[in-house]
Amino acid sequence: MVDFGNSIDESINKLVHSVFYQLQSDPIPGMIEAVPAYSSLTIYYDVLFIRNKLSKQTTAFEWITEKVNSYLSGEKKHTEVESVLIKIPVCYEKEYGPDLDFIALKNNISVEEIIQRHIATIYRVYMLGFLPGFAYMGLVDEKIVSPRKQYPAPVEAGSVGIAGRQTGIYPFRSPGGWQIVGRTPLKLFDKEKTNPVLFKSGDTVQFYSITKNEFESIKSGSA
Repeated sequence: MVDFGNSIDESINKLVHSVFYQLQSDPIPGMIEAVPAYSSLTIYYDVLFIRNKLSKQTTAFEWITEKVNSYLSGEKKHTEVESVLIKIPVCYEKEYGPDLDFIALKNNISVEEIIQRHIATIYRVYMLGFLPGFAYMGLVDEKIVSPRKQYPAPVEAGSVGIAGRQTGIYPFRSPGGWQIVGRTPLKLFDKEKTNPVLFKSGDTVQFYSITKNEFESIKSGSA
């Protein structure tokens, strides 16, 4: 694991993604997979494959470390990946946003202000994880920052939540501890598609508000 610092920082995250996409296009021999996170990059590799190519004086870890350092030092050109802006419809009505009142009470603001502040920001997808297609996005406005729930609760697919300064969407029905503010009718994971996940790391996302009727119309596929 290459750790760039334990913080949510866009410049660090861009460096993580740059090295990640470079490894995708020009993988290190013996590399199995690279996994980007907020501020770290984990590289899985085949120890036996690498050991068979090395002298006994060098370990597989040392060899992988040397190769990774060549990407970080600039010996390898960092890959710039174009960011895509994805606009997500969200219904913020109370039946879809059961935790709006909690956030309003805790932060001493109105539900309407929570919605306006949530849709006013363009969020960066820092990483994917937890569930297939679950995008960790940030940063939310400080006025709507909310703690995780003490205990996980059932969450419906498409639910939009806030945890700390992160926001995200649950692709499937699952237990979850984020404060739920709304729900999108879009399908975030479709195994029938070549690329089944709607988001990728480095994309940007903006939410916009829709009515319940619009939610049902998009959900049914008639819009």
